[in-house]
Amino acid sequence: MLSLLPQFEHIRLVLQHLSFASVVDILAVAFVVYECLLLVRGTRASQILIGLVLLALVYYASEWGGLSTLHWLLSAAIPYFVFAVIVLFQSELRQGLAKMGRRSRLLRLGRPAASEDGYEDVVLAANFLAAHRIGGLIVLERDTGLRTYIESGVALDAVVNYDLLVTVFRPGGPLHDGAVVVQGNRIAAAACFLPISMNPVLSSQLGTRHRAAIGITEETDAVAVVISESNGAISLAVGGKIELDITPEQLRERLSDLFEQYLAPLALPSGPSGA
Repeated sequence: MLSLLPQFEHIRLVLQHLSFASVVDILAVAFVVYECLLLVRGTRASQILIGLVLLALVYYASEWGGLSTLHWLLSAAIPYFVFAVIVLFQSELRQGLAKMGRRSRLLRLGRPAASEDGYEDVVLAANFLAAHRIGGLIVLERDTGLRTYIESGVALDAVVNYDLLVTVFRPGGPLHDGAVVVQGNRIAAAACFLPISMNPVLSSQLGTRHRAAIGITEETDAVAVVISESNGAISLAVGGKIELDITPEQLRERLSDLFEQYLAPLALPSGPSGA
């Protein structure tokens, strides 16, 4: 017990000299490190990060072991690692900065407010497309603007409407391929090109539409509704993750939660004959 007294005394002295600013500083650094780890978790960037950590260990090991040539080589290369990190982690850095911006409620000023009817039409259209096994991809904008992706498609600027959504995705139509982007209660554009997710942990069974839905939700805070033309399953992507094979009622509930609006239960037609 007496042998532990010096350790307790050392801890007491450290705590005695620990100021409020030091505590805030430590918590801030811990928060930044935690957020960075969350950004790279489950992505290819996590493997790159491990490689950089191992490289740093080799650097300090070469200094400790007296390996002068290796230490000189790594010392000369370290200044260029900053640029390498920016290039390798550009996607994660962009997502992190966008996430910080989304947390500011000031960015919501001027955003078009969505109506309940718009989301109901999205659910009804998804139900129809699923029943007839027609592929579709509908992206719903939230705080992050989707202007870049809207400009890649065909401008519509029409009120969200069940008939229009179903017509856009009719097979053989000029707007069938690509995504529909919804801003508030208006369909901004159709046949839009979206970024494809390159996340290596995604199932190989996911097609281009599903990967595009995940990709746009990795880059922004948008919500993407996907309808598979192979089996008619409805999926919902948000935050870089996807919920596969959900029912129209579950889609209604998830949209209600995500957009913080109450959507009354809908009388959904069942099967192709009732759609």
